Amino acid sequence: MQLVLASASPRRRQLLEQIGVGCVIDPADIDETAREYEAPVDYVQRMAQEKAHAVFVRPEHAQHAVLAADTSVVLDGDILGKPADRGAALAMLARLSGREHEVMTAVCLLHAGNAVSEVVTTRVEFVTLTLQMCEAYLATDEPWDKAGAYAIQGLAAAFVRSIVGSYSNVVGLPLAETWRMLDAAGIANGLQVAGPAPTE
Repeated sequence: MQLVLASASPRRRQLLEQIGVGCVIDPADIDETAREYEAPVDYVQRMAQEKAHAVFVRPEHAQHAVLAADTSVVLDGDILGKPADRGAALAMLARLSGREHEVMTAVCLLHAGNAVSEVVTTRVEFVTLTLQMCEAYLATDEPWDKAGAYAIQGLAAAFVRSIVGSYSNVVGLPLAETWRMLDAAGIANGLQVAGPAPTE
C-alpha cells in the first residue's frame, strides 16, 4: 500500500525515511485557524484529521494510505504557531526563555476506510535567552516556518536545557507512535514485523 504524506514539511519526510518508510508528498490545503476556546490538544488533533481527510478524498489516492500530522508549541495554554514576522518571532522566544513548554504533535493515518490518530506531548525547557541570543537566532533562516519560532534540530538546540519525551515529536513526527500505526496498517518500513507492532 502506497503511503501519501499530507505535508510539505521536509522534516517529516526525512523522519519517515529514517525508519525506512517511503512516501509520496501531497500537502493538504486547509484553514488552520484555531476555534475560539479550542484546547491545544483538540486543535492539533483536528488539524491532523482534517489534513488527512482533505488528501484522502482526492480521487488519485482512493487506494492509498494517507498520513498527516500537526505540531504546536504550547505555553500557558496558548498555541504558539509559526511566526508571521520578526516581531512575532521575538515575542515567542521571549516567552519561551527560561521556561518549560509543551510540544504537541497529532498524527492521523487513514487507510482502507480506517482511521487512527494519536497525540504525543513532549516537555521542553529553554535556558534564559538574552536579547542578543534571540537576535542572533532571528538573523538565520530557521525560525520562520517553525511552530514556536525555533527548530530543535538546528541552531536552537543550544537553547534547550532539557527535554522529557520524544525528541522526534518536537521535530514534527513522533516516530515510535507513527511506526506502530504504519506497521499495523501493513505499510512497508525498515523494521517490518509480523502482525501489529508492540505497544511498548
